[in-house]
Amino acid sequence: MSVQVTGISGIPLIQKGDDLPAIICRNTTFEDEDILCIASTIVSKAKGYTRALADITPSPDALRISGLTKEDPRFIQAILDSSTEIIQEYPFILSEVPCGHVGVRAGVDNSNIEGENIIILPKDPSAECREIRESIKKITGKNVGVIVTDTCGRAFRRGQCGNAIGWAGMTAIRDFRGDHDLFGLELEITEEAVVDEIAAFSNFIMGESNNGIPAVKFSGCGTWKGHDSLYFTKEEDLIRKAMKR
Repeated sequence: MSVQVTGISGIPLIQKGDDLPAIICRNTTFEDEDILCIASTIVSKAKGYTRALADITPSPDALRISGLTKEDPRFIQAILDSSTEIIQEYPFILSEVPCGHVGVRAGVDNSNIEGENIIILPKDPSAECREIRESIKKITGKNVGVIVTDTCGRAFRRGQCGNAIGWAGMTAIRDFRGDHDLFGLELEITEEAVVDEIAAFSNFIMGESNNGIPAVKFSGCGTWKGHDSLYFTKEEDLIRKAMKR
């Protein structure tokens, strides 16, 4: 396998109402089975998933938690509003968001946006991916996979990397169960989170500060079979259970 990875430059600062698929298509070409990774930041900005801190009134819970974390209570309130479950409050909020993703501060971000505003993750990132994929098909005639990424920390390891929070045109998991290894042993538990692997490398190309590369194209990844059960259920999630004790 030979994979070509291309950072898509020339994308301007995105504003609410911008036609993101059209902007991306003006700055690159696509072939069938290419995979497009897009930073959640620009998806949210194009759709207007932002809030002004001045418009947020913190609740008693937000005020209490901000006393622990030393963060703006309005920012804390935005995190609480974006979360379906708070798993941990301190030293940082760890929560689940509507799509099932678990992350620090519910993915609420105050970087790469003008003024005293914050960016909220899309509530249904996979629906956003499907919409972008369909738009690219209309513009180019090509079947392109789409992944929306967000940067996350990892248990037991220092540093952040890109994670897929939404995807379309592929399964999240490449399922090797039932296949055999080099010595004929049947694989029983191997499930490869391909969308996360691709998202992580796209984040390497995007960078984390002022690189100005919010979209990355992968060519040559091929196709795979699997499923979309990327997130553990609450019954399966041993880390969540341990944190709740």
